[in-house]
Amino acid sequence: MKPKAIVVGAGFSGLSAAAVLAKGGFEVHILEKNAQPGGRARVLKREGFTFDMGPSWYWMPEVMEQFFNRFGKSTSDFFELRRLDPSYQVIGREGCSMAVPAGYQALREFFENIETGSASRLDEFLKQARLKYEKGMGEFVYKPGLSLREFADMRLLRSALKLDLFTSFSDHIRKYFRSEVLLQMLEFPVLFLGATPDKIPALYSMMNYADLKLGTWYPMGGMGKLVDAVVQTAIDAGASLHLNTNVCGVKIEGGRIVAVRTDKGELEADVVVSSADYHFTEQHLLPEKFRNYSAQYWDKRMMAPSCLLYYVGVDKKLPRISHHNLFFEESFSRHAKAIYEKPEFPDRPLYYVCCPSQTDDTVAPEGMENLFILIPVAPGLKDTPEIRKKYFEDTIERLEAYCGESIRKHVVSYSDYAVSDFISDYNAFKGNAYGLANTLWQTAVFKPVIKNRKLANMYYTGQLTVPGPGVPPSFISGQIVADYIINQYRKLKNIHETTV
Repeated sequence: MKPKAIVVGAGFSGLSAAAVLAKGGFEVHILEKNAQPGGRARVLKREGFTFDMGPSWYWMPEVMEQFFNRFGKSTSDFFELRRLDPSYQVIGREGCSMAVPAGYQALREFFENIETGSASRLDEFLKQARLKYEKGMGEFVYKPGLSLREFADMRLLRSALKLDLFTSFSDHIRKYFRSEVLLQMLEFPVLFLGATPDKIPALYSMMNYADLKLGTWYPMGGMGKLVDAVVQTAIDAGASLHLNTNVCGVKIEGGRIVAVRTDKGELEADVVVSSADYHFTEQHLLPEKFRNYSAQYWDKRMMAPSCLLYYVGVDKKLPRISHHNLFFEESFSRHAKAIYEKPEFPDRPLYYVCCPSQTDDTVAPEGMENLFILIPVAPGLKDTPEIRKKYFEDTIERLEAYCGESIRKHVVSYSDYAVSDFISDYNAFKGNAYGLANTLWQTAVFKPVIKNRKLANMYYTGQLTVPGPGVPPSFISGQIVADYIINQYRKLKNIHETTV
């Protein structure tokens, strides 16, 4: 008889864990509280538009490809993956826009035109970033993070010394570049890592390598196609998906979970993996004596941002807009302080606009545009309809000024999403969108661990544990915990067979 694994939550980490466990011989049941899978990558369809509700950047394509390869499949079996060129555009003061090219020689020329001598420094910067990426992805990121002993190998220790863990990202990039435009462009991904660039390790220049060298991609049809692909892979492997199923608690006997309670009844369990919010799982689903961490522990964590999000359908095509658009007309430092130092809704924030209808004519009616607008904000803020409306009006006014024509009166579809929605839909701690801040002391073994120390068969996956937030890390997180469980079961089976 197959051991039964219950996976709570159908985000990328839960789905990837379920697929690997099913392939590894488990009877797997995925329990999802919402009406569709995908977690933060759910899809909103209305008025003929298809809006990706969360992730819109497809980076590190090899991570997803390697996942599907485990099942004898490829991303090309499910969707067309297209590299964007330009990768994105940066809009600075007075509406000055700069398209960041995909080709490396064109990118070198782009840097050189902004800052003399920066092309050769870009070569050196990305050489260092590539080293971090290859060491990080090849030797560290797939570690379960249960003990420092995992990193005791001298080869790993020598690699760690090359990762610039004790140099700040801010100091690191300023060794190579002086232009404010280039610095803002390179620092922008760090804004979502949960701290200002002066508090993030230089290790994360690996993100610049993923961006500038490995490229920005797009799955035709939207990120929902990636969700569909991993759902189908999990089901093909033997997993069962239960939507609209809310987990209420667990039944514990002898230091093990023997059943998971839902609003539709109980399911027996030999193993439980929670890809739901780690804090919610522990503080609301487990009795206090079976939790890894206290409420006080969680209150001391530094969180990455939440977001104000707008899904907007416009009944005409817009000039000057690319697929990805970073609006840097305002102060980066002032916005960052409003997120990390003095949490409040920012004044004149930076913002991001994704317009996938520039690439994909299936996500909007003919002749129309699909706009996804994102403003990073501090987690834990109290959003109101008035606040949402204010920031939408302010942002649309700025976008109209950039495009040089009216947008507001052409809006035919509108939805918003903010801190309180992250809490209600995902039970997200403080309404965060991007998990824990990636500071040094919240990296690897310093993250909440994947194994419950007090329950023999309880595990965690997702953005609040290793390796961290984002689509590729979520795929990796699910595989880490599933592989760990499978290896533990194999050891127990070998011990039993040897004893017999």
